[in-house]
Amino acid sequence: MPRRHKATKFSTKLLRVFFVPLRLGGELFKLFLLLVLFFSSCQNQQTKSKSKTDLIIFHAGSLSVPFLELEKEFERLHPDIDVVREAAGSIRCARKITDLQRDCDIIASADYKVIEDFLIPKYADSVIHFASNEMVIIYQEKSRFASKITANNWYEVLQDEQVKYGRSDPNSDPCGYRTILCMKLAEKYYLDSGITEKLIDKDSRYIRPKASDLIALLEIGELDYVFEYKSIAEQFGFPYLELADSINLSNPDLNKFYNTVSIEINGKKPGELITQVGKAMIYGISTLKNSTNLSAAQLFLDFLFSESGQAIIEKNGQKFIDFD
Repeated sequence: MPRRHKATKFSTKLLRVFFVPLRLGGELFKLFLLLVLFFSSCQNQQTKSKSKTDLIIFHAGSLSVPFLELEKEFERLHPDIDVVREAAGSIRCARKITDLQRDCDIIASADYKVIEDFLIPKYADSVIHFASNEMVIIYQEKSRFASKITANNWYEVLQDEQVKYGRSDPNSDPCGYRTILCMKLAEKYYLDSGITEKLIDKDSRYIRPKASDLIALLEIGELDYVFEYKSIAEQFGFPYLELADSINLSNPDLNKFYNTVSIEINGKKPGELITQVGKAMIYGISTLKNSTNLSAAQLFLDFLFSESGQAIIEKNGQKFIDFD
């Protein structure tokens, strides 16, 4: 009501200002009508937007495409709810909540462990598993040695001085620490103990907050190869190299082998470290305790786990799972 009162007073002042000019000619009268219609439209738009409930979702960059589709279909089914999405590396999403105290209703992470390690129990009660993925190496046809790279020599190709490759930051993005875990698994699989050190020391200037940030660099030819999720490769139509199951973190049956490698990343507090152990990829989603729209959040989760929601996830290159 206060906003409407101000608008009414402003319209009254406009009328007084234009009272004399209105008597001077039809053109000024038309201008007056246009101004009144403009301010009336603005007021109606404010009232319309106020009638919708904002549902704020922080999600992994690798979920941008499927969650855009989920948003459109969900808003069609629930026109009174406006889905507001923010994509970032999953750890960065969590830190928006813990460090910046940002309002959020739902968080969807590329690794359910991020929610467990950073948000439970203070900010969330539990996490639901809902999708899987696998690590691949994406490239372009014009990438150096694109015709020669294979599942058996990729680590040698990436070490070549002519080749530039990119990866995401392990402290911001699960794809970043999963890349390092893949390198460590490759050492065991190929019986070559120097793979990880050589690759980490190379091309460090091409580390970005989330893996999807590297797509543009690959497209313009600044990079030849990028460690990415298979779903991203399929969504954007990039050719990609599939890695052995013993390396790509896709097979739950190989968790015993995956568990033999680990990496330390920054924890909740400065100086604190969290150990990430190799394991098959599982995405997680959770509602936040401080959500002001829990009913809308629950409706979104119900839609995600419906046949329509699962179909959207599957269509975009990720296997839908539910271990709960």
